[in-house]
Amino acid sequence: MADSEYIQVVHRELPYPTFDADNHLYETRDALTQYLPREYEGVVRYVEVEGRTKLAIKDRITDYIPNPTFSKVAVPGGAGFDVTQKDRKRDFATTAVGGFGKMVAMPGIEAFFDPEPRLALMKEMGIDRTLLWPTLASALEERLADDPDAVCAVVHSLNQWMHEHWSYVYADSIFSTPIISLAVLERAMEELEYIAERGARIFLIRVAPVPTWKGRKSFALPEFDPFWARVQELDLTVGMHSGDPGYHRYINEWEGLNTEMSISRHARRANPAFVALSSEKDSLIDALASVIGHGLATRFPNLRFMPVEFSSRWIRPFYRKLQATYDRAAVLFDENPVEVFNRNVWVHAFHEPDPKGLIDLGIPVDHLMFGSDFPHPEGMADPLAYAEVVKDLPMDQQALIMGGSVSRALRVA
Repeated sequence: MADSEYIQVVHRELPYPTFDADNHLYETRDALTQYLPREYEGVVRYVEVEGRTKLAIKDRITDYIPNPTFSKVAVPGGAGFDVTQKDRKRDFATTAVGGFGKMVAMPGIEAFFDPEPRLALMKEMGIDRTLLWPTLASALEERLADDPDAVCAVVHSLNQWMHEHWSYVYADSIFSTPIISLAVLERAMEELEYIAERGARIFLIRVAPVPTWKGRKSFALPEFDPFWARVQELDLTVGMHSGDPGYHRYINEWEGLNTEMSISRHARRANPAFVALSSEKDSLIDALASVIGHGLATRFPNLRFMPVEFSSRWIRPFYRKLQATYDRAAVLFDENPVEVFNRNVWVHAFHEPDPKGLIDLGIPVDHLMFGSDFPHPEGMADPLAYAEVVKDLPMDQQALIMGGSVSRALRVA
């Protein structure tokens, strides 16, 4: 099954069902283009550059994903951020300054590309269920921001491929996350119906202002309410995964660079001292501030937002800021923002060494979840090792963090 030279599979039998909130597929070469309408032919292409295959979006080569064919990939957990490892090399936050650095590469194996071998690998590891997020797709919306119609066309093509290749729910174990862009509201409404009719329990929106024909704007503004009303009616979970929010431009302007966000160690980077001292540009904080501050979660109190793969260091300061702001200026809000957060937001304890501290802070344990980011290098090579981090909690809390909270959010038994 797994290539034992690169992946040492550890089988764990835990006393509760497990549901990993963060696994990834690697897209095949035709994933973005197989169902692309003829009028958009060539919007996404693979090109050869000095003997290497690169992705070109609207004829602009991107290095955001260094190897978009995934013929070779970094070994799972190879970046050294895993809090369960005694030889942990560094903190996930350091990627903003230095990137991932040099890591061991391995061939892309079948379990990264296809559902049957992936399910077998999950069983080897002891994982009962997982959310499965795309990888290459995170490059799309920012690089097509000047053409909202093209965004919607490529997203729909990917969703068609994902449904055909993986299905949205495979063997009641793998829950894939199709994408929806609000760049064109009418198309977003159509896409929502498309994925719901095919059984999706969750979808992914980019954690960034939406690039519309009338400029960038928050997805939480009232003009998008018809979409959110239908999401609430369909009872779908709103996935919010880390990716490229376009925020890199704020650093670029200070540095005089014209480069894209990239994880490649060869990418030209901003001065690390400047980055370390500059203000934080956090798209997730801004997105949740908009969900709460613009009143989206108050207008639609049954929406469930699930931000995944953001280093957990954001949680404590933002949670405290919610309460401090309400204490100082309650008149700004229709509801206590802490109560809104606790009701509408599910929290991924990504590389979090102290989940009890998050519970003590006030985050409901049934909104707290583990996710491994397997098989990405910034994640965990042994996903269920996080059970060791939560082992001192009461058994019911362990069961929620390791799977129960995700099951509740997705409304699956």
